[in-house]
Amino acid sequence: MNWKFSYTFLMMFLAMGLFPSSLLAQEEPVERVAPQLSLEELVQAGGTIGFVIMLLSIAMIALIVEHALTIRRKTLMPMGLAEQVHQHLTTGQLEPAKQACREEPSFLASLLLAGLNEVGLGYTVIEKSMEDASVQQASRLYRKIEYLSLISSIAPMLGLLGTVWGMILAFLEFTVQENPLPSELAPGIYRALVTTLLGLGVAVPALASFAIFRNRIDELVAETSLMSEHVFSTWRRAQLKQRQSAARTPSSQGEE
Repeated sequence: MNWKFSYTFLMMFLAMGLFPSSLLAQEEPVERVAPQLSLEELVQAGGTIGFVIMLLSIAMIALIVEHALTIRRKTLMPMGLAEQVHQHLTTGQLEPAKQACREEPSFLASLLLAGLNEVGLGYTVIEKSMEDASVQQASRLYRKIEYLSLISSIAPMLGLLGTVWGMILAFLEFTVQENPLPSELAPGIYRALVTTLLGLGVAVPALASFAIFRNRIDELVAETSLMSEHVFSTWRRAQLKQRQSAARTPSSQGEE
């Protein structure tokens, strides 16, 4: 009798040790794959506001390409123009120097032409005229890149507008159902957040591009101003020598 009881207890012990492992083996956790969204699905989820943000992204790309082609050293300071004007100015040929500036319209040409138009009134007037032209031309360049700053400000605001509107539509489910399930609210909420994602995706590169072009303009404006002053440096020294020689001539005649 004791032998049968011991055998039964042993079988129960083995069963307790084997069955849980077999049950755990049958209930292995299944890996869940996170859902992925394509660009087309993002645009569709963004709705009308998302479409407007995509239009802003196209405008941003066009502006970046245009600024990259126009705001550069070769465009603002054509090669050879400063040397050509300097040579004409040294020999006293004002009209050929002005014509060279008109043939190559640029930032540097505007400054040099402003200075050439004031030749005869003294270097102080020439310098002031070139400074005014530099401020005017720099303002035009800054106004060009301001559109990138505007896009970087509008895009996230539109994204936030779309998100708020989407959240309102998502929580309207409470008017239809007293206790809607989270799975019923989730689609509306993630669609609402898509517009914020699109807005930030446009704002970040637009703001970065604006900062890059602004720094480039500051650098090129300073370099162009120094180059224009260097063009008139030889002419300025020649004018000073003429004044000094003219001042010495009357004094020497008076001594005689």
